Amino acid sequence: MNKTENLISSLEAMLFAAGDPVEAGKLADVLELDIETVEKLLGTLGAQYDERNSGLMLIRIDNKYQLCTREVFSENVRKLMEIRKNAPLSNAAFEVLAIIAYNKTVTRSFIEQVRGVDCSGPVSSLVQKGLIEEKGRLDLPGRPLIYGTTDRFLRCFSLNSLDDLPELPKTEEVEKISKDENQTSLFDDDNKKDDAKDKEIALLASEKEE
Repeated sequence: MNKTENLISSLEAMLFAAGDPVEAGKLADVLELDIETVEKLLGTLGAQYDERNSGLMLIRIDNKYQLCTREVFSENVRKLMEIRKNAPLSNAAFEVLAIIAYNKTVTRSFIEQVRGVDCSGPVSSLVQKGLIEEKGRLDLPGRPLIYGTTDRFLRCFSLNSLDDLPELPKTEEVEKISKDENQTSLFDDDNKKDDAKDKEIALLASEKEE
């Protein structure tokens, strides 16, 4: 792969990962190139998609570029998304949804500390189904995303608000969490985490109090 091909592949990878439209200037900054050169490379990438009748195409919106599916394949894409959207929730997804609903807003790392396993799959599934959404970011290193439930969640579970959720079973662990408004006691004995995690939990708790 020569230098030009490598740059085109890099642009393709960045646009795919971004999902949303990206300004040509941002792409140029990452590759340390001028905007004119980047736009020429993007033109080549778009032409390559067209030449091989790829399922993807490159579009330009103002001065932003985005990868999207070709319209001729839209029906199949729509069917796939409907299948994924309407698929029943897994037990893991229900657990994650409960953690988010009862805590109002949480980060993925908080969910993973409660469940003890990676939760990227269930979180992604719940976002796709419109049951949870991004609510912002914590002011901590890495700026972790905060997730919360949506109006769709309330409609699906026939709730007027999160205050209408049934009370949690009074298990020993749940009682421990409810008594500690800063949500740190859950991790004090068994899961000693680094300071960043502790600050994240405390910050979430303080935002709930406000």
